[in-house]
Amino acid sequence: MEHELGLTSLFNDYLAGLANAILSMVGMTAEHAERPWQNWLVMELLVVALLMVTVAILRARLSVDKPGKLQHIFEMVWGFINDTVDQVGIHHGEIYAPYIATVFILILSCNLIGMIPGLEAPTMVPYVPAGLAIVTFIYYNFRGFQANGIGYLKHLAGPVAWLAPLMIPIELISHFVRPLSLTVRLYGNMFAGEQVTNVFLDLTKLVIPVVFMALHLFVAFVQAYVFTLLTTIYVSTATSHEH
Repeated sequence: MEHELGLTSLFNDYLAGLANAILSMVGMTAEHAERPWQNWLVMELLVVALLMVTVAILRARLSVDKPGKLQHIFEMVWGFINDTVDQVGIHHGEIYAPYIATVFILILSCNLIGMIPGLEAPTMVPYVPAGLAIVTFIYYNFRGFQANGIGYLKHLAGPVAWLAPLMIPIELISHFVRPLSLTVRLYGNMFAGEQVTNVFLDLTKLVIPVVFMALHLFVAFVQAYVFTLLTTIYVSTATSHEH
């Protein structure tokens, strides 16, 4: 069994029955029924709770005349996402920007929370990146059908009809590999970054750990951006009428 974080221990001490009840509702059982909560799930719930509180505070303080620091930060993020959407070339990008921004903020928050002593990044466990990748896969295909109707399937056949028997299997494999690619990229980089940072934190005391914490911070931002950029590209290709 993995090392339990302090918060996970509290969940298992007081909410084990709740977790087991939820698992039984979907026909599953925990490997350790007495300690069903795992670090990655507790950390993900913590991130979601913190984001909900942050958004509630932000909404109460929104101001056109005197925007606060928190509002400035979120406006910068929103502007960054809108610029990315425009650069990729999505038609009516304002429709898709909310989902893309949500993905970016959630992944970045999950990546950064591991820098707090006593906590772990949930994205260093494959279940979390896989869940995000599957939701993204469903989202961009749904948007593709919404934008192009049944004609969305035409892109699987390639540019000319006689290539369809060859292109359809290739395109199908390409689409279904995307969730795996998103999962492995995010999970692999975050896991490796977390392990390297922890090793150097154990070996040294001050200067070098600061350097590696800065590197870990850089990796957290880059991986959130890469996942977001790929999501934006997938949405663009799915909703493009020309494509």
